[in-house]
Amino acid sequence: MKITINIDENLPDLEIVINGNSLTPQIETVIATLRMLDSQMTVTRDGESYILDVAKIVYIESVDRKTFVYTCADCYESKLKLYEIEQQLCKGGFLRISKASLVNLKYVRSLRAELDRKIRLTLETGEQIIVSRQYAEELKYRLGVK
Repeated sequence: MKITINIDENLPDLEIVINGNSLTPQIETVIATLRMLDSQMTVTRDGESYILDVAKIVYIESVDRKTFVYTCADCYESKLKLYEIEQQLCKGGFLRISKASLVNLKYVRSLRAELDRKIRLTLETGEQIIVSRQYAEELKYRLGVK
């Protein structure tokens, strides 16, 4: 992949051009990542609404029909269902790791094999979460670990 950066002070706004001979999975990943940079999500905490940058989300989990969004510093609640959030974020570096959880792959620090083909993830925040067997192979594939 070749990257060219042109800086011109006369340009009114940032413009990103991708040139290629076909739309490859690599190009689709770059596009999804760029879109995620501007993505935001509305969440609540203590009765207040917040606009949260999606890139700051470490993981999301559903507990007792409530959806919680975790960042490095805080925990918020979303009115969206987990599957609705998954549809929005799956191309942007998030992956479902269990029936009740999504994780932002850029916050994965380490993996440890557990019994029954499960995986224990340690996140950059120090938290550990379990990846169920059903999602373990996809996680390994997305992280390039085999």
